[in-house]
Amino acid sequence: MNWRADLSFTCFIPVNDLLFTIMNPKKLLRRVAPKKAITFAEESYRKSRLGATHLGYGLPARKLRIIGITGTNGKTSTCNFLNDVLKQAGYRTALFTTAVIEMDGQHSINTNHTTVPKTKDLFRFLKLAKIKKVDFVILEITSHALHQHKMWGIPIEVAVMTNISQDHLDYHGTMELYAGSKARLFSTYMKPKWCVLNIDDDWFEFFKSASFGRVYTYGKNKLAYLRIGSMKSSADGLTLRFNSAEHSIVTTSSVIGEFNGYNLAAVASVCEVLGIPPDVIRKGIEAVGAVPGRMEMITSPMGFTAVVDYAHAPDALEKALSALRTVAGGNVSVVFGATGDRDSTKRPIMGKIAATYADKIYLTDDETYTEDGESIRKAVLKGIVDAGGSGRTMMVADRREAIKTALSEAKKGDMILIAGLGHQNYRAMNEGHIPWQETDVVRELLQEIAGKQ
Repeated sequence: MNWRADLSFTCFIPVNDLLFTIMNPKKLLRRVAPKKAITFAEESYRKSRLGATHLGYGLPARKLRIIGITGTNGKTSTCNFLNDVLKQAGYRTALFTTAVIEMDGQHSINTNHTTVPKTKDLFRFLKLAKIKKVDFVILEITSHALHQHKMWGIPIEVAVMTNISQDHLDYHGTMELYAGSKARLFSTYMKPKWCVLNIDDDWFEFFKSASFGRVYTYGKNKLAYLRIGSMKSSADGLTLRFNSAEHSIVTTSSVIGEFNGYNLAAVASVCEVLGIPPDVIRKGIEAVGAVPGRMEMITSPMGFTAVVDYAHAPDALEKALSALRTVAGGNVSVVFGATGDRDSTKRPIMGKIAATYADKIYLTDDETYTEDGESIRKAVLKGIVDAGGSGRTMMVADRREAIKTALSEAKKGDMILIAGLGHQNYRAMNEGHIPWQETDVVRELLQEIAGKQ
């Protein structure tokens, strides 16, 4: 046995990997050290680094009233709705979400494609919120951020759960691990004072048992502290009735879809635990505005409506299409694809959902990242075919061309869901980042189509 064979055997590293491994200490450690030891070392490092950052920025989160909102879908909308209601109630706020960033009334679009910013950026944001003396900070919080300890040590007054469904399994591996990371926001790990939970969600009991703070529930279930007594949906929006033991709130909103009714119920619940009067909550919900790239409606001169939404997971796509089926005066079409380098098991599921709810399907590219676009589309198409939707499907790889085709074929009363990218200002494709703003593309194409008629 020669020396290279001996070394390969001793370190359990194949000979052809030897040079790369020696030059990459992290890879060497992962190959020879127990997984639990590596995990413990990584978590200890992240926490110690975060603790140093807390101190370096003068403990900026201390004494801030922070509301953290998590869930699979509805996080961004719920954060923005709550921000609108709190401002309507006279409070000064700071907001950080996937779509929008706001500091004491100064509003900007989040162009970084990050829900939770880098640690230093987050602490700069919190420090500025303290300098501005805002009353509340609203943070959209992801499972990744919780799993990677990015939120560790930040005091949470109210933790909110919207809903849980399949997403990010490429990162977490299982639904249990995914939900477990989300549950950190509610547990002894973050120690919130209040835990606002969706009682109708399948994962409610899991989150309830994990909750450290006082639990406040919302939903249609009669046991909810804030019960959704009624919800009427139309193309003009929602009419809602919320009932609690003390009072009822009857209100309206311009947003559409049952899922947004639940988002607004979560908002009302947060306001209840903060002690905001019911009439102020009612007026605040009535003032709620549209969120960029979240069921954002663009009405055409030809009498149909394009709806741009960020839906890129099965549950979100189903809820968006279901909402449009409820209010559309004509057919419901969908332009969508699936994201590359992400949980591939979602692709046929999303195809099946499109075939179930849409009259016409325009299958196109979303963001391919490093994957082949055609292979992604074929995986989605399998779900469409299995659900009997192949005869209603057109595959158009070029996204702009797919949107143009859908808009050109639409009739008065139709609604076209353009799903997946929402507010994003670029697409991550094989060739790199390509500038892209979905709402601008839709408006440009509508003008082009109208000019030809």
